[in-house]
Amino acid sequence: MIRTQRLAAGVCALFAALAAGIAVPGEAAADEMSARAPKVDLVLDVSGSMRTKDIDGGTRMAAAKQAFNEVLDATPEEVQLGIRTLGANYPGDDRKTGCKDTAQLYPVGPLDRTEAKTAVATLQPTGWTPIGPALLKAADDLEGGTGSKRIVLISDGEDTCAPLDPCEVAREIAAKGIGMTIDTLGLVPNTKLRRQLSCIAEATGGTYTSVEHTDELADKVNQLVDRAADPVVTPVAVEGASSCEKAPALKSGLYTDREEFGQQRWYRVDVEPGQELRASVSVAADRVMNPDYGVLLRAITTHGREIVRGEAAGNGRTDVISTGLRYPRPDGDDDAPAETVCLLVTNSFSAASGVKTTPGMPVELTVDVVDGPSSADDVASFGLGRGWWLLGLLVLVGFLAGLIWGWLSRWRVAVWRTN
Repeated sequence: MIRTQRLAAGVCALFAALAAGIAVPGEAAADEMSARAPKVDLVLDVSGSMRTKDIDGGTRMAAAKQAFNEVLDATPEEVQLGIRTLGANYPGDDRKTGCKDTAQLYPVGPLDRTEAKTAVATLQPTGWTPIGPALLKAADDLEGGTGSKRIVLISDGEDTCAPLDPCEVAREIAAKGIGMTIDTLGLVPNTKLRRQLSCIAEATGGTYTSVEHTDELADKVNQLVDRAADPVVTPVAVEGASSCEKAPALKSGLYTDREEFGQQRWYRVDVEPGQELRASVSVAADRVMNPDYGVLLRAITTHGREIVRGEAAGNGRTDVISTGLRYPRPDGDDDAPAETVCLLVTNSFSAASGVKTTPGMPVELTVDVVDGPSSADDVASFGLGRGWWLLGLLVLVGFLAGLIWGWLSRWRVAVWRTN
């Protein structure tokens, strides 16, 4: 009897161990997938002005609800989606209280479509427009995980809670280097609203769109949610130095930094014999700038000799200015050491009067070290590249056309003389 009980206990223990062994890896894999899942927080303006009836004969709030229902139906399974409101709960006139009126209507996580739709159906246009505070809270909603993070802000009016400037809030979020993007949609074709929402979006590399119809709103939000699900390369935050000796060593990849007005930032890249360095830099004018500015990217040896440069200039009409360069290192001894190339990024931006100069402007640096071309012909082919075959074809066609035209001309002259 005792032996039977011991045997039964042993079998139970064995099954328990096997179950634990199966369950733990499964849970670990699920946790890993959840950590890498893309996250989207839809931030909706529910202020009193959303009662206005100017979108397809209905109120702005009705258009937003309909669009949200369509978006919730189409959200990919792998996307963790949440909904945050601003101005939805406080109907009073106390500004201090109204500027705290932002709440998580549906938490960011696996989507229960029925529950999310039920929550959206309860919304009624109510109070203020605290865009800045809502963006700060939305950034907290998306904390954690390694997947892409996107805030989609839908509003029909400017922020009413200054001096907390929502554009400055967006810059602070971008300065954290956490790869969070803010896209904005304006429901009113208003110049001041467009400027504010554009500034918010540009500070984080997002987009601004003005929508005036329900189907446009649904299509655009769906597009942004789908974009969050696409694989993206998250820039690695790096801090350039004041000299090449102190500069961080970079490998192939995408990097993000901040550069103040008129500042120089140094980075280092090692290039082996037979490799080619390709680098590009983009600087975003995320605030009001004086016109006529430029960006210079230089590749320099450790001894201070310039190898090659790329430069670009703007006149105030562009929000992002970019340039790039290529440096192919010739083949040499296989035992030759890697050459350290210093990359220097310089800008000539200047801020307009009253504009804050900190934090610095967003800088995105792309570095690619690849196997170089085997010969000079592979690089340029005397400026024609793969166009040689087209040139040869044109020459042949021209030669044949000339022969035919000459024969026809001689035949016509002979006929004319005969007649």
